[in-house]
Amino acid sequence: MSSADAVASQNSSPATSSARVLPIVIVGAGLGGLTTALHLADHGPVIVLAKRELSEGATAWAQGGIVGVLGQDDSIESHVRDTQEAGGGLVDEATARFIAERSAKAVEWLVQRGVPFTPDSGGPLGLHLTREGGHAVRRIAHAADATGKAIHDQLLAAAAAHPNIELRQRWMALDLITSRHVQREEEPRCYGLYALDIDNQRVETLAAQAVVLATGGAGKVYRYTTNPDTSTGDGIAMAWRAGCRVANMEFIQFHPTCLYHPQERSFLITEALRGEGGYLKLPDGTRFMAAHDARMELAPRDIVARAIDFEMKKHGLDHVWLDATHLGEPFLKEHFPTIHARCLSLGIDIARQMIPVVPAVHFTCGGVVSDLNGCCDLPGLYAVGETSYTGLHGANRLASNSLLECVVLGQTCATHIQAQARAEPAPLPAWDESQVEDADEQVVIAHNWDELRLLMWNYVGIVRTTKRLERALHRIALLRGEIDDYYANFRVTRDLLELRNLLDCGELIVRSALLRHESRGLHFSRDYPRTLPVSFPTVLVAERGLKTR
Repeated sequence: MSSADAVASQNSSPATSSARVLPIVIVGAGLGGLTTALHLADHGPVIVLAKRELSEGATAWAQGGIVGVLGQDDSIESHVRDTQEAGGGLVDEATARFIAERSAKAVEWLVQRGVPFTPDSGGPLGLHLTREGGHAVRRIAHAADATGKAIHDQLLAAAAAHPNIELRQRWMALDLITSRHVQREEEPRCYGLYALDIDNQRVETLAAQAVVLATGGAGKVYRYTTNPDTSTGDGIAMAWRAGCRVANMEFIQFHPTCLYHPQERSFLITEALRGEGGYLKLPDGTRFMAAHDARMELAPRDIVARAIDFEMKKHGLDHVWLDATHLGEPFLKEHFPTIHARCLSLGIDIARQMIPVVPAVHFTCGGVVSDLNGCCDLPGLYAVGETSYTGLHGANRLASNSLLECVVLGQTCATHIQAQARAEPAPLPAWDESQVEDADEQVVIAHNWDELRLLMWNYVGIVRTTKRLERALHRIALLRGEIDDYYANFRVTRDLLELRNLLDCGELIVRSALLRHESRGLHFSRDYPRTLPVSFPTVLVAERGLKTR
C-alpha cells in the first residue's frame, strides 16, 4: 500500500538503545494480551499498552461465554465438526483440533484465576453450560450474560498486581520498528515500536525483545458495530505496513441481534438468548427463520444475519423483533441480568415486550497470518486473538470460539517467546517531528472518518456486488491521499492514527472481497451467488502484490 512507508518521513534521528533487559511489549489489554502477559511476567519485564482506559476493549463487551469441551455428551470431534461447519469449508482442521483439545484446560485456568462463572452443582467443573448457534450441545461456560467483563476484571487485577507487568493506559502504538528502520543487512525482524503517549502528546521509541499484537478487530470501519471504540484494526494495519501477510479479511461477521434503539447503537443482544429459546419475529408476530434454515434461530450467525437483512428489505423494516417473553421474568433476570437491566433502562421490559434488533458488525474473522504460537512473518512479532488469522474461524466464526482462542494461543505465544534467544538490542531511530506542526483544524479527520464508515456500510455490507466494491476501493484511494498528506504534515493524534489504520483495513477488506469469486460464509456476492466446490483462504501479500492461495 502507499502508506506502507509513510512512517519513514517522520523517523530519522538515531537514538542509543538501553543496556537493560528489554521488555516484551504487548499492544492491547484484552483477553489475548493479558493472558500472554500473565504467562510471561514471571520470566521478565512486560509492558502492556492500552490506547484508552484499561477497562475498555472488546473482551469486556463479550456477553456469551467461552467454549469448553467438558460435558459427557460432548467431544473434541464434535467441537471440531461444529467449528468446521460454521466456517464454511475454510477452517484449518489442525488449528481447530489444537484449540479444542486445550479448551477444558483453558476454562480451568480461568476458574483458577477466580473468574466467577455461573455455577451448576451438577455440571462439569461445577459450571453451568449454555448453548449458542452452531453448537451441537451445551458447551459454553459463562458468567451470566457478562462473561467477558467477568474474565477481564479478574485478569486485569492480576496483571496490575504483578511487579513485572507495567500497564500503560492511553498509550497507542503507531508503527512497528523493523530491519528497514535500523538499516541492518540481516533477516527482517521486529525490534520494537513507536508509541504515542496520548495525554502528553509525545512519541516514545520502545525497544522490545518481542512485540505482541493483541489489538482486536476492525469493527469501527463500519458505521454500525457492536464493537467498542478501540476496534480500529491497529494491529492488522501495523503488521501489513511492516510487510506481513494478511488473510481472509472479506469475512466480516455481522452479529444478527444488536439492540435497535436511538439511545443505544452498539448494545449486543447475546446469541445465548436465542440459544435458550428466543424467537425472531416480524412485526405481526410471525417467526421467519424456518424459511431460511432448518436450524431456525440456532443457525450460524451469517445465515441468521442474512435472513434478517432479507426480511428487513423485503418488508421495508428498520429492524425485526426478538421475542423472549415466553422464557419468563425469573429466568431472564437470572441468566440475562445485563440485557434485562439495560433494556429496562431504555423502556423495554424483555419479560413482557419483544426486543427490536438489527444486524451489526461484530467480529473480524481474518487478520495477520500467524501460526499456533502466534508467530507472524517477521521474527520478533506475534499476534493473538482477533488481530490474528490462524485458520480457526474460516469463513465464519463459531460462537464463543474467540475467547477460547485468546486463552489458548495467549499461552502458546508466551511459551514460544520464552524459548527464544534474546535478540541483540539494536540502536533504534527516534521519532522525528522536526518537519511537522500542530494541525490547524480537525474537520478533515472527522469528515473522512464518517465517510469511510458510511461507504463501507453501504458498499461492503452483508450483501455485496462487484460494482459497489470497486466504488468503495476508488473512494478509499481518494481518502488515503488526503490522510497521507495530512499525516506527513501534522503531528500525530489518536484520531488520525485510528483513521489511517481503518483506511488500511477497509482497503484490505475490499481487495479481499474482490478476489473471492463465490459466496461463502460471511461473504455473499450477488455477482457470484454460488459456492465453489473447492476454495482456499484469501491471502494478501504486502508490498509484493496481491494473490490468493
